[in-house]
Formats: sequence, C-alpha cells, structure tokens
Amino acid sequence: MTAELSRDPRVDVTDVGVTVKDGGVTLTGRVPTYRERHAAVQAAERVLGVRAVADELRVELTQGSVRDDSDVATSIAHVIDHNTALPEGAIEATVSDGFVTLEGEVEWGHQREAAERAIRHITGVSGVANLVFVRPRANPAEVDAAISAAFARNATLNSLSVRAEVEAGVADLYGRVHSPHERRVAERAAEAAPGVLAVESHIEIAP
Repeated sequence: MTAELSRDPRVDVTDVGVTVKDGGVTLTGRVPTYRERHAAVQAAERVLGVRAVADELRVELTQGSVRDDSDVATSIAHVIDHNTALPEGAIEATVSDGFVTLEGEVEWGHQREAAERAIRHITGVSGVANLVFVRPRANPAEVDAAISAAFARNATLNSLSVRAEVEAGVADLYGRVHSPHERRVAERAAEAAPGVLAVESHIEIAP
C-alpha cells in the first residue's frame, strides 16, 4: 500500500500513515494541499483488494500556501466562471478558513465532479464539501411517459387524455379526465418525473 502511494508523484508519503485491515484502508497523518489528499485517496483505491478507504488525512497548509478566504474565493470564482463544463451561474462557493463549500444545481453527475475537480489545485484550499445537487433536465416525453405509466397501473384511467409541456423544470399539464382522482394521479406522476420542479395543472374534468 505504501509503495502504491510512493509511486504517485502527487503524493509525499513522509507524513502519511497507512493501516490495512480486512480490505479496509485508513489514511492518517498530514499533507500540505487538498490536491495531495485527494491523490492519496485515489492511490489507495487503486490497490487490488481494497474495498473501502477511510480518509483521516489532515491538510496543513504551508506558510506560503495560506491565503485570505477572500483571495481564495476570488480564485475559485474565476476558475468556475471560465470552466466550459459548468453551466453559467450554476455553482456557488463559500470559503471559511480555507474550507470550500460548493452548492448549486446541475443536470449531470460529471458537472458536479467537474466543479470540485476545478478547484483542487487552488492554493489555499484545505478541504471541499461538494453539496452540488444533480437534477436531470425534464422533458415532455419523460413526463408523458410517467403519466402514462401511472395511468396504466389503473385500467380505468385513460392516459391519452393528458399531455405535458415542460419549460425550465415546470410541467404544464393539459387535457381532459373524468374525475378529480384522475387529475390528481396525473399531477402526482408529473411531480415525480425526473427534473420536474413544479407542476401547473390545466386539466379539465369532463365526466
């Protein structure tokens, strides 16, 4: 295990302790940057037979790496704003004693990872909490499919009488049903569809 860490040029194992037990690895000690901490965890995960890694490493910034939180925040904002993998304005970051909290909402998991990856190398970052939420973009076909599936579970309901129009996560439902119960079924199905933030029902009841 220590040999694998030593082979990674991003990791200085001088102050890193490694404990292995029953497929679990615990990393302890200290590293000078958050990027190195992440690299150490990755190196441990590459070892054959490792099933879990407990990261107890501490990031102790060297004197030359300590920066004001405002300076770190400025650097993060610059990196995020110029990252083409991230939607404009989707990610917000706060910094406290070098610890960065990322928040926001994106459509894809790789965008969430890109936000954290983009700031690992920034001098002064001692840790990252990635709280970015992944919410897929809603589209009419998926909402229609969700409503059809909900109606199909009850043979007395007619799924062809309701359609959805989706924009910016809001699903507008149109059509006719025979009862308030049928309308509620359609509304709840739309609410549960991927990426739907709100539902506006324009469904008519025609017994």
